[in-house]
Amino acid sequence: MKNIDWSKYTAFQQKVYKAILKIPKGQVWTYGQVARKIGQPKAARAVGQALSRNLDAPHIPCHRVIASTGEMRGYSAPGGINYKIKLLKKEGYVAK
Repeated sequence: MKNIDWSKYTAFQQKVYKAILKIPKGQVWTYGQVARKIGQPKAARAVGQALSRNLDAPHIPCHRVIASTGEMRGYSAPGGINYKIKLLKKEGYVAK
């Protein structure tokens, strides 16, 4: 895995990114689940904002975070949503 320079991220971003590093390949969490995991259950939108500023995708796997409806939303890395779907499929994720 790539060494990540954590100093380029805010404390909140670091919490979010370290939480999503725990999502196993082939699985997804919702923005709300990530917010709860970091102890800020009302911060789902802020989680989304943090993920949009991830400079280390896909090493910090923000593609493993989806909307509570199961929809694929917001992926800022090159290729956008289609690349997010491709990464998830490659990891064995099957949409429900």
